[in-house]
Amino acid sequence: MNIAINEMIETIRMVQVENLDIRTVTMGINLRDCADRDFEKMNKRVYEKITTYAKDLKDVAEKAEKEFGIPIINKRISITPISEILGQATKEQAVELAKTLDRAAVSLGVDFIGGFSALIHKGVSKGDQTLLDALPEALSVTQRVCASVSVASTRSGINMDAVKQMGNIIKEAAERTKHENGLACAKLVVFCNPVEDNPFMAGAFHGAGEGEVVLNVGVSGPGVVLNALKRYPDSDLGEVADIIKKTAFKITRAGELIGRVVAERLNVPFGIMDLSLAPTNAQNDSVAEILEEIGLERVGTHGTIAALALMNDAVKKGGAMASSYVGGLSGAFIPVSEDNGMIRGIIDNALTLSKLEAMTCVCSVGLDMIALTGDVTPATLSAIIADEAAIGMINKKTTAVRVIPVPGKKEGDMVEFGGLLGRAPVMGVNPYSSEKMIRRAGRIPAPLQSLIN
Repeated sequence: MNIAINEMIETIRMVQVENLDIRTVTMGINLRDCADRDFEKMNKRVYEKITTYAKDLKDVAEKAEKEFGIPIINKRISITPISEILGQATKEQAVELAKTLDRAAVSLGVDFIGGFSALIHKGVSKGDQTLLDALPEALSVTQRVCASVSVASTRSGINMDAVKQMGNIIKEAAERTKHENGLACAKLVVFCNPVEDNPFMAGAFHGAGEGEVVLNVGVSGPGVVLNALKRYPDSDLGEVADIIKKTAFKITRAGELIGRVVAERLNVPFGIMDLSLAPTNAQNDSVAEILEEIGLERVGTHGTIAALALMNDAVKKGGAMASSYVGGLSGAFIPVSEDNGMIRGIIDNALTLSKLEAMTCVCSVGLDMIALTGDVTPATLSAIIADEAAIGMINKKTTAVRVIPVPGKKEGDMVEFGGLLGRAPVMGVNPYSSEKMIRRAGRIPAPLQSLIN
């Protein structure tokens, strides 16, 4: 991969001034061969396999970071969805396995380990149910374990039995960590159409179509895109799209170079580049501020969805030209707690929960890191998940819900989650009930779009 000297100089500027970083290098590890009827043997094999494959991940990434001068913010691991190897394990054993994963992450010095997961968009196996039963406790007694549950897909429809369960699980997880503002829920994502090679947390898992081990990279640069647009304040929207596309190309080139170097030094295959623009609470590192630079007085006002669609499409086009191995989610994230512009939009009453939901039709994922009032009911949480799953199912895209009911908090309160998770204003929900619909359960059939063979 040949990098010209002018690209190197430009990359240095993007790092030093515009918050360019490699958001994550994520090693995916297959755990299927760890399955065993003897739980103790399985538990031991899981720990040994993860700590063997990833033993040098942190050191190699940190050396590459210093060598190339581009920060690598997170070192992470994704694993086979744990429900697939639980077999006859009990709920208590599933919790114990979560603790083992947490212990492995701590010993390796990685930030998160994702894959305490179940894929139940069409039905629930015994292992799946065991994992679901264990989720609230497992997430409340671990620090670095992340979980995801797939409840819908375009091909299978929406498993409303699973959606109903997830409302209760999220509510219980929040209550178990009420002393931390419901923090366990920040490590839990509910998906429609999840992807198998996502390097971002909390939704990462190592899918069935993946190899034995792989290194996936997530690069992020909202600040770079924002600064590029500021240099062209009078460009028309076609030119704006072109600026974003060319900027995404440069960001992707830098990220793939680092990713390939890390993969080669770890002697594992390079997987994919995820192009997602993932914001942080750093100054000018905001997706919302990009939308405002395009021409919105405040994110959430009329025109927000059109601006987001323009940006998301341009990011994908630029990244696809820069890499032949684009994957993951690849687009723009709109996590409220991690984006100062989104927070400001809510405080100024420009951005509502309904508008955020509408924005998920054209962004990379869905309702992300949104703090809700502590009195929100499980049925309302399930209904929020169902709405988001329907958007993903009909539009043949990934959508997700990561919401945090904050015990004891009311609309307008501000809660702190810390670190990259940031802070968020607590949002209210529609006061009218969806209880009867959620109680019906069953399955919402797959749409006509599923008949593509």
